[in-house]
Amino acid sequence: MLILLPPSETKRDGGAGEPLALDGLGFGELSRVRREVLAAVAKLSRNREASIRALKLGPKQAGEVDRNRAIRSSATMPALERYTGVLYDALDAPSLSEESRAFAHSSLAVHSALLGLVRADDLIPAYRLSFDSRLSLERGAPTLKKRWAPVVGGLLAARPGLILDLRSEGYAALGPTPVREHVHYVRVLARDESGNTRALNHFNKQAKGLFARALVQCGIDFAGTAELLDWARSEGYDLSLSTGGPASAGGVGDLELVVPEVTGERGSLMAALR
Repeated sequence: MLILLPPSETKRDGGAGEPLALDGLGFGELSRVRREVLAAVAKLSRNREASIRALKLGPKQAGEVDRNRAIRSSATMPALERYTGVLYDALDAPSLSEESRAFAHSSLAVHSALLGLVRADDLIPAYRLSFDSRLSLERGAPTLKKRWAPVVGGLLAARPGLILDLRSEGYAALGPTPVREHVHYVRVLARDESGNTRALNHFNKQAKGLFARALVQCGIDFAGTAELLDWARSEGYDLSLSTGGPASAGGVGDLELVVPEVTGERGSLMAALR
């Protein structure tokens, strides 16, 4: 099983790890494109004004350029601890047991715009780059999608077994999942008191973080969709294959995770998920 997560715009500074070592990252088949993207970011970061425009930074975000200048020399930390924000707060990696953390490293990947797929405990630096960032202001320069989609898509196509795509659609486009059985884009829906469902917007990331945490804590390497759905049912999760609508961003059918309408407290959403 492979669980795909999006990164976050916000990241912790610092770290206790040595500077970035590409040969220490998982998914080594991405190394060539990693080097290309790192070189492009280094070149861009030499021009502060160009970086601000290319990265769409506001007046108070100019310090992000300095982060990018130091990518190859700054300290690193595990990916699950580098990223912050709603999804990663809900996943709460620091509180996972040693066993769950090891399972996360083998079964979970974060899709970085800078490094492609990275494993949970891969050591990465702080950086600023989003799925729609420009690597150059020059006309005709390759986009991140053009660089990443073929290699990440190829990697995922060659991977057997269950793939659960919890990425945002922007990051899913940087590495499309194959169209086959046991590959699913996961959508989070809210059910109101009348039984109607709608897309869960504000708490979508929180629900995905909590669900990813539950998958990691259960420690089961599900062989396929049926086994996953059986587990979800036994644990009280409202998870099912979509019965209609457009095809997902890659899989032959979406999975829908439905939760009751909640007020937003972490505890109430966690309870609603189960």
